[in-house]
Amino acid sequence: MPEHGTVVGILLAAGAGTRYGMPKILAHQGDWLRAGVDALGDGGCGQVLVTVGAAAPEMPGGARAVQVPDWRRGLSESVRTALLEATDVPDLVGVVLHVVDIPDVTGEQVRRLLGACGPRPDRLGRAAFAGSAGHPVYLGADHLDVVLEALSGDRGAGPYLAARTDVIEVDCTDLGTGLDHDRPDV
Repeated sequence: MPEHGTVVGILLAAGAGTRYGMPKILAHQGDWLRAGVDALGDGGCGQVLVTVGAAAPEMPGGARAVQVPDWRRGLSESVRTALLEATDVPDLVGVVLHVVDIPDVTGEQVRRLLGACGPRPDRLGRAAFAGSAGHPVYLGADHLDVVLEALSGDRGAGPYLAARTDVIEVDCTDLGTGLDHDRPDV
């Protein structure tokens, strides 16, 4: 999708899924993993990274696993590890963060997000569903150092985005629910 440079898709999937009862990367015999990888790849990401920690299944085609050594420390460790890996891409324009437990996100939402964001290195954006901010999230490369400095605990880029007034909200209500599945009955 970008005219110049690479957008790296990052699927955050390293956690134990304690409330879910198993690592969500393994949910539905790997269907959620495949759906997340497909959404990022089909949506225009030139590379797709998947964070692994509590479980490390075989990766679907087009994705590369990134081991998160300190995954027990929370979401921030997954985001940090993946962003550091992405910053090694020489022509990086930005990253798309997605989470494995929102399986109804498709390439169409990712394309819409990237279309709204340029994708440009100075932009920030996130999908919204029925007025609520959600995933996927676009972080232009110009923001990555500041996001990395701000990461802590079991929070990702959300606090950074919440403090900004220039986040492009991209309505994706017509394309899915954007609901995450924290428990198996949801």
